[in-house]
Amino acid sequence: MTREELGLWLRLSAAEGVGSLTATRLLKAFGLPDKIFSQNEQALSVGLKPAQVNALLSPSKELPALIEANWNWLSSTDGAWRTVVSLADSNYPKALLQLPDPPILLYVTGARAVYEHIAAKEAADDIAIVGSRNATPQGLGNARSFAKAFAQSGMHIVSGLALGIDGAAHEGALDAQHDFGSAAGSTVAVVGTGLDRVYPKRHHDLAHRIVQHGLIISEFPIGTPPLAENFPRRNRIIAALTQGTLVVEAAIQSGSLITARQALDLGKDVFAIPGSIHSPQAKGCHHLIKQGAKLVESAQDVIEELPIKPSTQLAHTMISGALRADSMPACGSKDSENASEDPLLDALGHDPISLDALIDRTGIPAAQLQVQLLEWELLGEVARLPGGLFQRMAQA
Repeated sequence: MTREELGLWLRLSAAEGVGSLTATRLLKAFGLPDKIFSQNEQALSVGLKPAQVNALLSPSKELPALIEANWNWLSSTDGAWRTVVSLADSNYPKALLQLPDPPILLYVTGARAVYEHIAAKEAADDIAIVGSRNATPQGLGNARSFAKAFAQSGMHIVSGLALGIDGAAHEGALDAQHDFGSAAGSTVAVVGTGLDRVYPKRHHDLAHRIVQHGLIISEFPIGTPPLAENFPRRNRIIAALTQGTLVVEAAIQSGSLITARQALDLGKDVFAIPGSIHSPQAKGCHHLIKQGAKLVESAQDVIEELPIKPSTQLAHTMISGALRADSMPACGSKDSENASEDPLLDALGHDPISLDALIDRTGIPAAQLQVQLLEWELLGEVARLPGGLFQRMAQA
């Protein structure tokens, strides 16, 4: 893309009051942006408000600076592969064309081969993993282990780089990349800011690793800060790039449920992991299950529902073994229906519980109980939660 072409596309996408849906209609009616801007006021007035027509014919004073910033980012020689793809480009992801309001411009950085693979697909065959920013330790573990199993089967893991479940999902895919290299699927982060910044800042190192092995994608131009209204918009891209969405944990008022609804609107599968009836982070998943989402207890439950084509480079036995491992019951249990061999784990159950309640259940003195809890915590079988609560960790 030349600087002039970038400028015209930015002028269209940044026109005040002209969103992706209106811009798409204009492109269908008149052709490329230069053709739109060559129209007179009367031609553009059909179907548009006067303020929109004025925004199209009178570029804002900020446009030159916007073009400069985006061109400098695109032309940077810092070593990371970057591209800006317009809706008219042949390498625009075909999966996004099913949206009524596809992104006019797509900013991409990361592994070029991953982008070319995704863009060339006639239909999406990857999976989204989304969920709460305030995830429980169990939720984080589930997201990471499910993502790793999916990546081992050859799928790319798409999420939003947010704290909590999103970050754990990206980590799981990177775990698979570390263990199996390019034979495994990678991860795609769809963000709600310009690609010149990382939000949240705590994910700076994670974003750097994603750029090395996967992709970070945004429809927002360079310089865009983390505005609240942008994050729900990016969710439609997550839904469109995938064949299914797995919700790991979500409250009733959650952006993850927006992604799930958008996936359903696009005819995609929605999966949800159930949780404790007492947990606020499980209520969104339970709501989805009541509405028809598929309840899953293991990564294999999802994989069996989707038409996945495992990578020919990854041995089938390796994939099967990983799925069986991810579906195994927690350490110390004979099977998913039977009690564990440790009475403390049996007493813990899988809901958060206080130390006093555990003393009542087990009869173990407080000092001895704290020692045993610490031992299980170090083994990764028990998590210590805020408020002095404890929770048993199950395997995904």
